Amino acid sequence: MAEEQKPTQVDSPEARRYNRIRRWLGVADFLVGLIFLIVLLVTGWTGALRDYALSGSQNYSLALFLYLLLLLVISKALGVGLEYYGFRLERRFKLSNQRLRSWIWDECKSFLVGLVIAIIVVELLYFTIRQWPQHWWLLAWAIFMVLFVVLAQLAPVVLFPIFYKFEPLENEDLRRRLVVLSERAGTRVRGVYRWRLSEKSKKANAALTGLGATRRIILADTLLDNYAPEEIEAVLAHELGHHVHRHILKSIFVQAAITLFGFWAANWTLHYAVDQHMFEQLSDFANLPLLVLVSTVLSLLLMPALNAYSRFNERQADRYAFESIASVEPFISSMNKLADQNLAERTPSRWVELLFQSHPAISRRVAAAEAWGRAQSQ
Repeated sequence: MAEEQKPTQVDSPEARRYNRIRRWLGVADFLVGLIFLIVLLVTGWTGALRDYALSGSQNYSLALFLYLLLLLVISKALGVGLEYYGFRLERRFKLSNQRLRSWIWDECKSFLVGLVIAIIVVELLYFTIRQWPQHWWLLAWAIFMVLFVVLAQLAPVVLFPIFYKFEPLENEDLRRRLVVLSERAGTRVRGVYRWRLSEKSKKANAALTGLGATRRIILADTLLDNYAPEEIEAVLAHELGHHVHRHILKSIFVQAAITLFGFWAANWTLHYAVDQHMFEQLSDFANLPLLVLVSTVLSLLLMPALNAYSRFNERQADRYAFESIASVEPFISSMNKLADQNLAERTPSRWVELLFQSHPAISRRVAAAEAWGRAQSQ
């Protein structure tokens, strides 16, 4: 069967064109955000927005909210053209079922959810700066890590249902097989759910989401309707590999270290900016774009290393999947079907894989599975 799949390993011109446009779209979106932050700081417009917010309310917290609202509205206005192009791109390549009205409604919900999260984060951030100016970055780091874990736990039951519909999986035989597979991996799931992704997309996906009491398996209906049970098991086995190798816990520690360094760098940058009379004091919330800029630059510099770490984790999860299923053939066929259905590049250039991709190239994953299969048959 592996030999029969080999002719499909060559990417179609359509797949290459789609992924190339998506990459440039991501780069353009990043540059728009970066230029916006730089313009705010260089021109002093961030100070003007702060003064406008303070003219609306002398209460610090309320003025901070107004300032943040203005920033997010302007940022959304600058980026909405690229977001709409992304929506049209999915429609153009026949990967989306979503209508314009539904997309607009999702954009509104996304903005409101982002606003609520941003308000909580930014208000807590500047509260710590005001109350503990010497050690605010350590306290803020601790608070942010707690929020990170809480959001990871609440996402499946609070955030995901805002955008998608979920229902318990009715296929009892498949549900039982997946639960048994999960128990063999040493994790207890709180349910298996059908994810009604087809209402918006033709792509397929599956995930093991949540932490503790919210841990659950979600399977896109586009996956359930087009894949054999053995293929779905192979996909889930990969996800369970992340649990077995404690990738979530390790990623939290990695994120904690990076975030701690980020807050230290932000504290140093803010003190430098105050010393250079860019801002009167640390708690001047007009410096928020500077904090975001520090985070953005740090993320950009670390992206290749973090992607390499992610690809290492993905290879480990694949290896666990090979060991957990009766045959690697369902894994190979599922990878090829996912590539076709999601219009993914099987063989991206090495530079694209190194710089942009958090997963190994599909051709490499298939080759690893085939090598494993040959080794087991000897």
